[in-house]
Amino acid sequence: MRIAATARWLCLLGLTAGLIQTAQAAPEVIKDVLGRSVRVDLPAKRVLLGFYFEDYMAIGGEKAFDKVAGLSREAWEAWRPANWALFAAHRPSLKDLPDVGEVEAQTFSVEKVLALKPDVLVLAEWQYKGLGSDVKRIEDAGVPVVVVDYNMELPANHYASTLLLGKIAGEEKRAQKIADEYKTAIDQVQSRIAAAKQPKPRFYVEFGNKGPAEYSFSYGKGMWGPLGTLAGGENIAAPFVEWYGPMNPEKVLASLPEVVFIAGTESTKNPNSMLMGQGVEPAVAQQRLQGFAQRAGWSELPAVKNKRLYAVYQGASRSVLDYTMVQFMAKALYPTLFKDIDPQANYLAFYRRYLPVQAKGSFALGM
Repeated sequence: MRIAATARWLCLLGLTAGLIQTAQAAPEVIKDVLGRSVRVDLPAKRVLLGFYFEDYMAIGGEKAFDKVAGLSREAWEAWRPANWALFAAHRPSLKDLPDVGEVEAQTFSVEKVLALKPDVLVLAEWQYKGLGSDVKRIEDAGVPVVVVDYNMELPANHYASTLLLGKIAGEEKRAQKIADEYKTAIDQVQSRIAAAKQPKPRFYVEFGNKGPAEYSFSYGKGMWGPLGTLAGGENIAAPFVEWYGPMNPEKVLASLPEVVFIAGTESTKNPNSMLMGQGVEPAVAQQRLQGFAQRAGWSELPAVKNKRLYAVYQGASRSVLDYTMVQFMAKALYPTLFKDIDPQANYLAFYRRYLPVQAKGSFALGM
């Protein structure tokens, strides 16, 4: 009798576990950052990533990449080569992941996407727009497309995107924790600035990939523009640059920015570009930054006169981790309000908490 009862109990337990497993595998309708309702099997078993690779690993944990079926490799390896090398050295299987091409380079292949038979294709908002009618081709073939966004630097989008990636990876609690950390950091910056009631300092940001000899992109509504606005500054590029594009040098001089940020990457293609990021020694970054201070007319800028010229890592923007760049920009704009905050230390600490590799290099510094 006891054996029979035990057998029935084990049978019932097995049936219950089977039902739970079936429930977990059932499709779920989620809303992406564009408000689109998307039906996806969650957690996804075959994920294709268009962008935000580091964020996906931080939010889902390294094991989330066991379920990644492919990616847009150029957006990681070519744009952030030292960062890619760091992760690939730790996880060599990254090099074996199928590459589906890159949207901006117009190499993104719908056929390659469909051949991989993903459960879901995760795209950045700018990729979704760039692909146009190709998105419908993918969806018509039965592949759900979920849009997330960190590029616009809207706190609501950061929060929602983090939770979406957590759902896809099956790590909702971890995602919630990271989203809450982001929100707490942004709220802290903005509440201190609001309480201080100081005038907004004028700031200018430029991507230093072309070096001091040529003005490169500044930022209006995307990336460093709104990051600086979140940090309490007044963006001098806002009237002249809608999204991304160079400002007229005369306009920069006439606007008299009080604080200047030059963004850089690890790329060494241009021998004079702003170098920042993984493996970049602070002395080298300082030397490159000093080159921008020597630009014609810049000696008269308040930012240069008062040694308020700073360098930031381009790869630390458009990420759930970029609250550390908001902290850095806020500290540069309002030095007395944020003496107790060490943004670069917070950047490195995020890696220690959520990523399997350790960041080392120059990510935020001043003259």
